[in-house]
Amino acid sequence: HTPMYFFLLNLSLLDLGSISTTVPKAMANSLWDTRDISYAGCAAQVFLFLFFISAELSLLTVMAYDRYVAICKPLHYGILLGNRACVHMAAAAWGSGFLYSLLHTVNTFSLPLCKGNAVDQFFCEVPQILKLSCTDAYLREFGLIVVSVFVGIGCFAFIVLSYVQIFRAVLRIPSQQGRHKAFSTCLPHLAVVSLFLSTGVFAYLKPPSISFPSLDLMVAVPYSVVPSTVNPLIYSMRNEELQDAVRKLITG
Repeated sequence: HTPMYFFLLNLSLLDLGSISTTVPKAMANSLWDTRDISYAGCAAQVFLFLFFISAELSLLTVMAYDRYVAICKPLHYGILLGNRACVHMAAAAWGSGFLYSLLHTVNTFSLPLCKGNAVDQFFCEVPQILKLSCTDAYLREFGLIVVSVFVGIGCFAFIVLSYVQIFRAVLRIPSQQGRHKAFSTCLPHLAVVSLFLSTGVFAYLKPPSISFPSLDLMVAVPYSVVPSTVNPLIYSMRNEELQDAVRKLITG
């Protein structure tokens, strides 16, 4: 019932949804030795995946602001991040993800596909679908992707600036243990966000001339699977309060 754990709850739901959208289908296809997916299933996978990852990026931006206020403006924390403000920010993250995903999905699947129906990836990914579309129609969606990339870079810049202010405040902490604890929490988060954005930008903006299956797979995994896998370790397993709660749950 505190802002940090409220945002962690939302993050865990987004991570669960994101990884459940792609990995189970890929595992089932591998076990049954098939690569088939229906047109509706592909559209649903694109919509849900974009929804969860875009909402997660917005939520990570909000969480960076939460940490900035908690460390740099602790006396204003209760005012700036009250219950209503937290609900509004989380709702904005989910809502922006929904609108972004709906716009991309409708625009992508309204394109005429004139180059076959084989998506060369372990899940339905927008860049792979664009390879099947006609050239003139491809440019319309590509423009939308470029705008989205700039929005993502803007979110990343806000996160970095927030952590710069946090690091400046942390360096003034007299206790070395306190500084180490703050850095050990912030740096893995920044690493995951950086990996998520850099590989995502590369996947969506790399020129078709350097696109081949093994590279596409290597780029897709870090932004589609790794963040959802690592976030629970960063935010849960490194948090002493959550560790104590798990111990009490296991021991009864």
